[in-house]
Amino acid sequence: MLDDLRDQFLPSTLGGLAVGAIFALLALGYTMVYGVLRLINFAHSEIFMIGTFASLFVLVTMGISAPLTGFALIGLILLMMVVSAAAAGGAAVVLEQVAYRPLRKKGASRLAALISAIGASLFLQELFALVIIPEVFDKPGRNTTGVPRFVDRDTVFSIGNADIRTDHVIVIVAAVAMMVLLDQVVNRTKMGRGIRATAQDPEAAVLMGVNIDNVVRMTFLLGGAMAGVAGLLYVMEFEVTQYNEGFVLGIKAFTAAVLGGIGNIRGALLGGFALGLIENWGAIFLGSEWKDVIAFIVLVVVLMFRPTGILGESLQRARA
Repeated sequence: MLDDLRDQFLPSTLGGLAVGAIFALLALGYTMVYGVLRLINFAHSEIFMIGTFASLFVLVTMGISAPLTGFALIGLILLMMVVSAAAAGGAAVVLEQVAYRPLRKKGASRLAALISAIGASLFLQELFALVIIPEVFDKPGRNTTGVPRFVDRDTVFSIGNADIRTDHVIVIVAAVAMMVLLDQVVNRTKMGRGIRATAQDPEAAVLMGVNIDNVVRMTFLLGGAMAGVAGLLYVMEFEVTQYNEGFVLGIKAFTAAVLGGIGNIRGALLGGFALGLIENWGAIFLGSEWKDVIAFIVLVVVLMFRPTGILGESLQRARA
């Protein structure tokens, strides 16, 4: 076992950071919506799924079937990022308008909103399985869909016995850059101040001239855009997607948000990377088939002993 730990620790750490970056981006949507509305948006996993298919749509439309290099690769990734973020962000806004806003306007309970979220999640899964995938991609919608490799998996450099591949570097750097951008938007822009004010005291925010509907819409848009980028990075890393691809990954991202501190943007970053590392390190001893079990054990342990998460600071108390 010690030999396994010595041989696999560095490669598992690198893989955990790459997967953790995806967890963190997806966790941002959960944590932002909860910070503003006190709602767990369980349909957020399907917003991520839409991002994966938007990325695949770009590849199919452009006829990409082999890895690109240089400026062509940079341009393709930027295009896929814009399309995926726009598709997922737009879907998140529509989701808020259809599934949540009518309930919020009528003063419905949080339980009603939670049930609506679960219903919206199942609806989006079945919509893609029965309509979107067969129509757009001309194949049965419940099968796993392969994604063409568009980034070479060359070794950039090595640390010990761990090879740092091109795709790992792109995933980690892109995810961190998007998270830093979102953090700056929330903490330094007028809309960001509105988001934090609404999270802290919605009634007072209204009296100060904040348009709550616009704030909620922007929150879903930003969270959805992050999920779309996560979808791009996911298909780059794993090269597959499916109509229910976001289900387990969404629960793991929710676990990451709880681990870092639900409602805390920087906590989502910390929780995502931490969960990715915990999963991969645990797999060294228990095997890769135990990764999902490890993630759920982490969720239960955090809820039992540290329900406020590692940072324990919500969006409403973020820096003014």
